[in-house]
Amino acid sequence: MNDAAPWFPSAPLTIPRADDMHVHLRQDELMRVVTPLVRAGGAGRCVVMPNTKPPVTTVAQAVAYRDALRARDSNVDYLMTLYLTPELTPDAIRGARDAGIVGVKCYPRGVTTNSDAGVEDLMAYADLFRAMADEGLVLELHGEVPSNPALDICCLNAEEAFLAELRRLHLEFPTLRIVLEHVTTVEAVDCVRQMDETVAATITVHHLDLTVDDWAGRNHNFCKPVAKYPHDRDALREVVCSGHHRFFLGSDSAPHPRDTKEAACGCAGVFTAPQLLPYLADAFERMGCLDKLAAFTSEFGRRFYGLDATNETVTLVKEEQTVSDTYGPVVPYRAGETLAWRMRGE
Repeated sequence: MNDAAPWFPSAPLTIPRADDMHVHLRQDELMRVVTPLVRAGGAGRCVVMPNTKPPVTTVAQAVAYRDALRARDSNVDYLMTLYLTPELTPDAIRGARDAGIVGVKCYPRGVTTNSDAGVEDLMAYADLFRAMADEGLVLELHGEVPSNPALDICCLNAEEAFLAELRRLHLEFPTLRIVLEHVTTVEAVDCVRQMDETVAATITVHHLDLTVDDWAGRNHNFCKPVAKYPHDRDALREVVCSGHHRFFLGSDSAPHPRDTKEAACGCAGVFTAPQLLPYLADAFERMGCLDKLAAFTSEFGRRFYGLDATNETVTLVKEEQTVSDTYGPVVPYRAGETLAWRMRGE
């Protein structure tokens, strides 16, 4: 899909404040730096990932984490999740719903940041998935299998190899709501499209821009799952521009201190929270589908999660801005580059 002419080149764009259905806010000093940037970037509600150290595996830990986030910025609605581990029980799932927890995140072991406690056999959690379906919690999947040279699996085909697990899960638990997070391939897009209303996918702003050439040797563009081929990026663009209601915003904004990114083995993660809506407006204008932005950021995700619409709006204006080089210790996506849009009043 080629970059298209702008839908409209200069009129201000007012949309509901965004729902970011996948964000990392970390802990301690890093959390204190990045948490206020969620609202600054245009989001008013976010699904918070639990792969902290140690991971968030209990209702009490999730509530304490939410309290810490609210103490830093109480103007954002933090939707908490639990990390899928063998210690998580159906009884805990029932308590999680009462505490306002919205989902359980599944990390295959060893595939991304802080996934050492991740899952090896999804079907071992059948009772838990049934409880989740009964209580209305969402299963959020990091959709990659671990690299395996013997099976010719690496970071470029790990997502495609995972799709058989997604199909199996959906077949076994048809009423369980599942989100395939941060999809990156044409195969993943097609797989989710072919499923019914209980399966959706999130898409990041950086995966709408990047291909493998953009992260190979450029650590600040390196994330997991990695950006793939141009035809994969085009599939993401096409499904977003089509306005498909089961594909929505999950930024996967993932802050790491600069020294851990600019290292021999750099951490996986792209930090997009501070300019989330300007990044997206810039991308959607280049794709020729600015009219689809509001539904992607503020309607499809909250409907899938069963959330109320927000009454708050933000306005984006067609004014160039240069992305800051750093936010505290973190280098943001497209640092030093020019965006075509900015948020009014931010």
